[in-house]
Amino acid sequence: MRYAVVLGEALIDLLDGECDGVPVYRQVIGGAPLNVAVGAARLGATVEFAGSLGDDALAERIRAFLRAAGVGDLALATVPAPTTLAVATFTGAEPDFRFYGTPPSYGLLDAAALDDELIADAAVLYCGSIALLCEPTLAAARLAWTGTAGLRVFDPNVRPRLLPDQAALAAYRQVVAGFAATADLVKLSAADAEVLYDGAGPVATAALLHDLGAGAVVVTRGAAGALVSAGGEVLTVAAAQVAAIDATGAGDSVMAALIAELLDSGLPADAAGWAQRVGFALRVAGLVCESPGGAVAMPTRAAVAARFG
Repeated sequence: MRYAVVLGEALIDLLDGECDGVPVYRQVIGGAPLNVAVGAARLGATVEFAGSLGDDALAERIRAFLRAAGVGDLALATVPAPTTLAVATFTGAEPDFRFYGTPPSYGLLDAAALDDELIADAAVLYCGSIALLCEPTLAAARLAWTGTAGLRVFDPNVRPRLLPDQAALAAYRQVVAGFAATADLVKLSAADAEVLYDGAGPVATAALLHDLGAGAVVVTRGAAGALVSAGGEVLTVAAAQVAAIDATGAGDSVMAALIAELLDSGLPADAAGWAQRVGFALRVAGLVCESPGGAVAMPTRAAVAARFG
């Protein structure tokens, strides 16, 4: 059985909203890697989630949500910490996150707790996002990255508020370089690229990541679609035309769709093959943007086909 392991954070998003004229926060289960795991499972992939959860009722809700979504929890660890909260406010459809909880419950995965056989036998391993800013989980991710025989996919998922100064940014840039060096796929947003590489555009960022050693590079650009760079070719893929109300999890759904396709068909032969898969992934993301919330908005293949044909 071919499966993916998704390693990273799971937490609770509090999304800014309004009810009867009163400001409220709507609680949803989130974390970029969790969104990826759920998104891939909803598209038919077999997925195990690796990460650390707190020891409170919110963590139990996350576990139950993952099980209900068909995501395995063989690599989940419980740690003595309250579940981290990510408070999101919006300017248009784009969320701005601030994180609360010390120590962060998602950053305490012990490398010694990893199931070496589970990691080694995975057909696809995903690592990325803010969990890599925490030394315990970073060490676990590095061990998993070197211990798998499968395809390696990476998403830096930059959160500027967690990189408060140039020293922090430089340190994370080195983390990104370490994973990109042997990645079969790096997926990041144009906003990630600008933060990481001093305003670099998608084409320059893709070239830089290839120089580090990355295989294919996909840079998402919101309503402008995505850039695909592979095998010496650079292609652009148009976004699906949708009425976006909430972009939370859209970039994660792109990675989810690409993981599901990698499990199903392996690596594409060329940039055109990657572009075809990214086109499907952008349709998945478009559907996500038409619904509120992140993981709860991840669609099935049938829903994507019904919406876009």
